[in-house]
Amino acid sequence: MITYEWLYGLAGAAFTIWSLLSLHDRRWGNAGFWALLAASFLIGSHVSDLVNGLLVLAMVAIAGLGGLKRSDPPTTGAEERQRLSARLGNRLFLPALIVPLTAVAGTLLYNYTPLGQTGLFEARRETLILFGVGVVVALGVAMLWLRPPLLAPAQEGRRLLDSIGWAAILPQMLAALGAVFALAGVGEIIGGLASAVIPQGSVFLTVLVFALGMALFTMIMGNAFAAYPVMAAAIGIPLLVQQYGGRPAAIGAVGMLAGFCGTLMTPMAANFNIVPAALLELKDQNGVIRQQIGTALALWVCNVAIIYVGAFLLWN
Repeated sequence: MITYEWLYGLAGAAFTIWSLLSLHDRRWGNAGFWALLAASFLIGSHVSDLVNGLLVLAMVAIAGLGGLKRSDPPTTGAEERQRLSARLGNRLFLPALIVPLTAVAGTLLYNYTPLGQTGLFEARRETLILFGVGVVVALGVAMLWLRPPLLAPAQEGRRLLDSIGWAAILPQMLAALGAVFALAGVGEIIGGLASAVIPQGSVFLTVLVFALGMALFTMIMGNAFAAYPVMAAAIGIPLLVQQYGGRPAAIGAVGMLAGFCGTLMTPMAANFNIVPAALLELKDQNGVIRQQIGTALALWVCNVAIIYVGAFLLWN
């Protein structure tokens, strides 16, 4: 059976390769940072919480002391990239499309055909596992089609991640922070305050507060994965699902989308909004955010409507 652990192994292998390449270039901080991250993926499930915490603190120390530097590995030059772009055009995006196609089509085939009876994939992890499979397939297709040097994918991946730096793993860190907040009882406190303020039986107002809380907490914490455990424990589960009988799938899925609307409007989501501005060398550090605000607000309104209609009006 292919389990979730296989994905951890795949990611850990990639980080290990980047660490070794950084070590070869004598970029000690980069090598140490990616090696620690590789260790968290490869052995994190087999060691104690204390050891995992120490790995995280060591990565924070390296990043905080400025140990991560941009790299410029020898891959293709600007002229060669321009030539390939002119010759291949938008066909360059075809390998990237393999990833979502494999995840979606593979999940449907696995769940709605006799393939699902084989037990090949861990239950309820099929889509994520097939997403990883899609990455491997896309990489293989790109290598056979473009025939770059063998280390080109690793070097390009390292160049991109070194440009992003510690912000590349910000979603993972913030998701862990959200879990800590949930265990600390922040969700229950917010839920108590919401119950005292929202009139009894007002389903739409509860949906509105839930979606607004998702967006605001995401703007504060930088990622919807951090906000979700708090708002789910405060309003999503006790009020919308248990008290008002809403459809859990719609509340959970679209609630996350409401949070991502907050991601589009906050500098705290550095990996989404600040890093691209730096990589594109924009004069306005918040230029990406300014362009996204209108879209984010419109999407948030749509998400409120979808939750209310899909989780309550059509469900009940």
